[in-house]
Amino acid sequence: MSAQIIDGRAVAATVREEVRERVDALAANGVVPGLTMVLVGDHPPSEIYVRLKGKDCEQVGIASRVMRLPADAAEEEVLALIDRLNADPRVHGVLVQMPLPDHLDPKPILDRVHPYKDVDGLHPTNVGWLQAGHPALLACTPQGVMRLLREYEVPILGSHAVVLGRSAIVGRPMSWLLLRAHATVTTCHRHTAEAAEHARRADILISAVGKAGLVEGDWVKPGSVVIDVGITRLDDGRIVGDVDFEAARERARLITPVPGGVGPMTRAMLLTNTCLAAERMLQRKMLP
Repeated sequence: MSAQIIDGRAVAATVREEVRERVDALAANGVVPGLTMVLVGDHPPSEIYVRLKGKDCEQVGIASRVMRLPADAAEEEVLALIDRLNADPRVHGVLVQMPLPDHLDPKPILDRVHPYKDVDGLHPTNVGWLQAGHPALLACTPQGVMRLLREYEVPILGSHAVVLGRSAIVGRPMSWLLLRAHATVTTCHRHTAEAAEHARRADILISAVGKAGLVEGDWVKPGSVVIDVGITRLDDGRIVGDVDFEAARERARLITPVPGGVGPMTRAMLLTNTCLAAERMLQRKMLP
């Protein structure tokens, strides 16, 4: 029997409706959540992503804008812009669109975003809060994966989860969130011996590598849940994930497609983070 398909688009629509209700509640207190996206250069895919995020914001009532800098902008210029956004009370979320031009080191730029406005969940403070179990703005993609698991009532407590990939954006925070939910977690990376053997023992298998066809059908434990975070555009224009979808769906119980699985959730969680940042700012203002 083929696996049930996890519909990320449908769950993302539910999340957007939830955010819209929260935005309405903020508006009743005179607050309009604001997201500012910083775009350096003219990278065409980035232009598309920024436009899509802007449309998402418009749909739920979040005020969004794009601040553009030329491709040859110096680091000091980018940092100065972020400082202004950090100080602007109308801005609740700041997102630096990646990738940056080659001459810019992303770390000091991403670290300059105030942790309270870090809607990507990448600031060291938010990463530390996540590991310590404190409330934090969480990385969007792992947060989206956790929401999918909850929506489809996947048991996490006591399950064996295997995460393929250890990037700061997906792999590591994904592993930490699963640990926080009381899964037993194995994280595999390029130096892991016998990654396929680890994958075959997974109740929940999450691949976030970005290598088409990495996860073959026989990597999948029968009856398991497969979450494909990877995305690759092939020479013929098709977009595929890390997982051999057709082979894996014959063994898994639940599986995400690419596209239409995790991707819509990443954008939905950006809206959630922006709304949460605005709510927390309002709470701080209301404290005696």
